[in-house]
Amino acid sequence: MDRRSFIHAGGLAAGAALITRGVAHAQERAGAPPRRTSAPGAQPAVVTPNGSTLPLRVVDGVKVGHLVAGPLEHEFAPGLKCEVWGYNGSTPGPTIEAVEGDRLRIYVTNSLPEASTVHWHGLVLPNGMDGVSGLNQRPIPPGETYVYEFVLRYPGTYMYHSHFDEMTQIALGAVGMFVVHPKRPRGPRVDRDFVLMTHEWKINAGARRPDPNAMSDFNVLTFNGKSFPATAPLLVGRGERVRIRLGNLGPMDHHPIHLHGLSFQLTATDGGYVPESAQYPETTVLVPVGSTRVIEFVPEEAGDWAVHCHMTHHTMMQMGHGLPNMVGADTRALDRRMSRVMPGYMTMGTTGMGGMGEMQMAMPANSLPMRGGAGPFSYIDMGGMFTVLKVRDDPDKADPNGWYAHPAGTVAGPASAERMRADGIDPAAGGKRGG
Repeated sequence: MDRRSFIHAGGLAAGAALITRGVAHAQERAGAPPRRTSAPGAQPAVVTPNGSTLPLRVVDGVKVGHLVAGPLEHEFAPGLKCEVWGYNGSTPGPTIEAVEGDRLRIYVTNSLPEASTVHWHGLVLPNGMDGVSGLNQRPIPPGETYVYEFVLRYPGTYMYHSHFDEMTQIALGAVGMFVVHPKRPRGPRVDRDFVLMTHEWKINAGARRPDPNAMSDFNVLTFNGKSFPATAPLLVGRGERVRIRLGNLGPMDHHPIHLHGLSFQLTATDGGYVPESAQYPETTVLVPVGSTRVIEFVPEEAGDWAVHCHMTHHTMMQMGHGLPNMVGADTRALDRRMSRVMPGYMTMGTTGMGGMGEMQMAMPANSLPMRGGAGPFSYIDMGGMFTVLKVRDDPDKADPNGWYAHPAGTVAGPASAERMRADGIDPAAGGKRGG
């Protein structure tokens, strides 16, 4: 019996810091570059595209924050909203950002309809603070607040998530990222520091809630809770050193995240830093379930570069994976017969699925099958786990929502007959087998 079958059976300083943090949040939501530092050595603060950072105030030398777990209405992309679970009104919850050696006190209020806990994924801390319901603590009843307190011993990129009824609560979005900056900076200083948390959801067309019982056929894939075109771009400067921290607390799938136009180094995991001698160049990094991966790079070429999961179904929106294969089928007779009872009927997929997203056909309410977004040249027929790295010469003055202006002669276009003749190209010979 598979699982699905089984289941179906302080003070002014603190106030000023909060105001500064609030301004930074607005910049993050707008996709603006970071304007603040947050750790010794002028390490840049982390930016969470489409998200925020948890406000922390200092009380008697302890950094204090408050997480509220609860249901919320969340918009994955324009036209698709669902009731999910998260923290402080968002999924993922706000990124927790602190410094190695800090003592942290986090209050957790449970506003969910069932008990919950919070597990600090990857952190080394006292056993009674680990957050596993029944093993390390009693579950937090609905309506009650528990407190966690521990010292951040090691720097790194971590996560946090519910550890009660994990299948339901994690699947519905009770997750977040946790960044601990080193007290002494390690490696080359970066200019930009981003976090992207991947997640996968099963949302049936017209449904108001994701299905937490799903084991396959996840049909909405997100970065920081958003699917393209709602994903905020990452705006950086050409020649700047950039860090992206990737986290995966999705239910089932690993994600090979691919960056176009550059190569990067894997510099850390949730287990710690990768020694420089062990780093090597890559263009795709596999982010396993329950893991974080940190990459760093220096972009050489300006432009709008794709960042996406390379599992092709993970850059689609709500496709039914049980559809018959129609590629190459001759459906002219079928279409004529069907049009008698359903005027305007058209069989889809006989020549591929390209262009379906921009046809704007009538669809069930609260669904976005095959949708992508507008691009500078034509419709971008990718959705889901897709965003854009915008590399600019002067990122501080660039519009994060604007498209790259290509220099003349640098965009691929139609080949002229004269040029093909001069280069000995015969288009008609393209399909012939070579000798």
